[in-house]
Amino acid sequence: MSQPSAPSTSTNGYSPLNVLRDLTASAVVFVVALPLCLGIAMASGAPLMSGVISGIIGGIIVGLLSGSHTSVSGPGNSMMAIAAVQIASLGSFEAFLLAVIVAGGMQLLLGLIRAGAIAAFFPSSVINGLLTAIGIILVMKQIPHLFGHDKDPEGDMSFFQPDKENTFSELVELLFDVHPGAAVVGVVSVVFLLLWERFQPLRKSVVPSQLLVVLMGVVLGQVISRFGGPWVIGPTHLVQVPIAKDFYHFLDFLSKPDFSLWNQTAIYTTAIAITLIASLETLLNLEAGDRLDPKRRSSPPSRELVAQGLGNIATGFMGGIPITSVVVRTSININAGAQSKLSTIFHGIWLLAAVAVFPTWINMVPLSCLAAILLVAGFKLASPRVFREMWNDGRYQLLPFIATVLAIVFTDLLIGILIGLGVAISFILNSNLRRPLRRHVERHLGGDVLHIELANQVSFLNRAMLSTVLNEVPRGGHVLIDAQGTDYIDPDVLGQLREYRDKTAPARGVEVSFRGFRNKYHIKDQIQYVDYSTRDLQESLTPEQVLTILKEGHHRFRTGQRLTRDLGRIVSATAEGQHPLAVVLSCIDSRTPAEFIFDLGVGDIFVVRIAGNIISRKVLGSLEYGTAVANAKLILVMGHTRCGAVTTAVKLAGSTESTEKMTGCAHVESVLQEIQSAIDPNRLRRTDRSSPEALEQFVNEVAKANVLRTCQQILEKSETIRKLVRERRVMVVGAVYDVVTGTLEFVTPNGTALPVETESEIVA
Repeated sequence: MSQPSAPSTSTNGYSPLNVLRDLTASAVVFVVALPLCLGIAMASGAPLMSGVISGIIGGIIVGLLSGSHTSVSGPGNSMMAIAAVQIASLGSFEAFLLAVIVAGGMQLLLGLIRAGAIAAFFPSSVINGLLTAIGIILVMKQIPHLFGHDKDPEGDMSFFQPDKENTFSELVELLFDVHPGAAVVGVVSVVFLLLWERFQPLRKSVVPSQLLVVLMGVVLGQVISRFGGPWVIGPTHLVQVPIAKDFYHFLDFLSKPDFSLWNQTAIYTTAIAITLIASLETLLNLEAGDRLDPKRRSSPPSRELVAQGLGNIATGFMGGIPITSVVVRTSININAGAQSKLSTIFHGIWLLAAVAVFPTWINMVPLSCLAAILLVAGFKLASPRVFREMWNDGRYQLLPFIATVLAIVFTDLLIGILIGLGVAISFILNSNLRRPLRRHVERHLGGDVLHIELANQVSFLNRAMLSTVLNEVPRGGHVLIDAQGTDYIDPDVLGQLREYRDKTAPARGVEVSFRGFRNKYHIKDQIQYVDYSTRDLQESLTPEQVLTILKEGHHRFRTGQRLTRDLGRIVSATAEGQHPLAVVLSCIDSRTPAEFIFDLGVGDIFVVRIAGNIISRKVLGSLEYGTAVANAKLILVMGHTRCGAVTTAVKLAGSTESTEKMTGCAHVESVLQEIQSAIDPNRLRRTDRSSPEALEQFVNEVAKANVLRTCQQILEKSETIRKLVRERRVMVVGAVYDVVTGTLEFVTPNGTALPVETESEIVA
């Protein structure tokens, strides 16, 4: 019965303490998001208030509709570039708003048809590269603001800025434009945040350090400004929210879309561009946010597209620029201790209140204080630990990761992501081209089968390699083409496989088997080779050959190269009769399943299981039936190390008390007495049974002796089996299985060890 985890999580998520955490976290996100919204609007060439409107709608409307617990939406940096170009191209901001509404409708449609599933295919190297690049950019972009150099548009994340500067030149400009008052606030804020992180009780505080830094920055800024002169932190170094004189003046900030342009082609081409860019950035940022979430919650991507679509429809009507999920704000939200999406919603309400109720207070917050928050968040995202992990994952993860980081840092978010995806895809294609398939020979009971495992993606570029492998199948051979791990097969390759099955293989006498192909490929599963014991196979094999089959099966078991079997087909094929090759007498221990240890299937062997693998009349009758009646060619007595029955027999050996009294079992004595017959009394007297190491060594010796004794008793007590052995129709062999290492030691009744593996017998 499933556990009602969802209601429990929901209840905990909206507890009073968590709501308080969401409220304080939302205040931090708000003070960081506000200048970012204004800066993106300014760089886009849109009215300043349009950025704030987008932030309000991204917080309240998208926050309510989204399934994400931590994602924060608003105007994104990728939207800044497209807005700047398209506003100029369309001729007015009102025309651009109409395109935003259309784009919102397209996003809504994408969400309804569940196009968000594409997010599952984003490579982890690109996601990690995105987060790391954002961290590096935050550090480099916020250093100038930290020291009061606030000339470039706040929130610009691109390498080349609208003010004709770039990330590096801005750092050079900083050397000639340090504001002492703002620098003091910025440096003190960074020190405060770093010290806060060093103390565990403070990190768990309900009030986030970022909120305290903002309050401290306001107070410290006012105090420093009293020194006068160059220490005064003026409006250019503070948050600058447009101030409305009254409610009607506030409404004047809102722009309306121009619906008269609905028949213009340019509107729809712009909408398509917004849809594709906003959706891609949202899905990537959503995935990145889930990775940052300490609770590792998963956000439904298609639902997010629906929420973003409705949000963009609303922002188009209200006069805002397009919105996306924004990883910077999401990161700040998580670092501030957000517990649920209430934080996102509250931050939208704060933005609304800031421009409508208390803009004057907000305009007292120093930009250097906010830069400190973003800079510390950047250090966390670009942690050296991430670089070490990617290095350890190998070049196929490291190189796309590095390419994504460098591309985002030196271009912008969207171009960098596309470059990173391109590099990651090229590595995937290269991997498939270099290794489009895996092939190995399987030694089934009916003969050798060339097992070809197709790659996850099989393109037309893989045709040559596949043709070469198929041509290597010898005449009269068997080949299994396995597509169980394949998601896509090019039509040209499918045609090649069908032609091989229908024409080439029959002409060469090759049996072709298929497995795992999807229904849409119209290639049904069929196994042509024999992978179970048949009458003809049983009659054709000698006891020595059966022993070799068991040795080879055990080798596959140990090396993880188990044969591919269609168990459902084997069950049907063996329903009318069975022709086992061997009878295995083994212990009931759960760690010694004979079919697994020898990599055998349904119908291949008889298995007789009894505690201590001892002999009795009924066990002997089963062995006689398996060999004399069912024609099995081999009797294998398999004991094992650390056997519980043998251990009990050793511990009770020489005791004067009854077995029933000591064990509490009435019928165990007959089993233990048989095992105790294999104990060497002299060896028993020399063994310190109080020592765990000595006891285990002696138990393993007794287990081996017990196997040999059982083999000898089979030959002594069964005239039927003794006769079959004399006629060389049956072989009796013992083996001891090591439950620690998984190895087998084969022994004969006279105590001679048999070789487990020889190059002529075992094919790796």
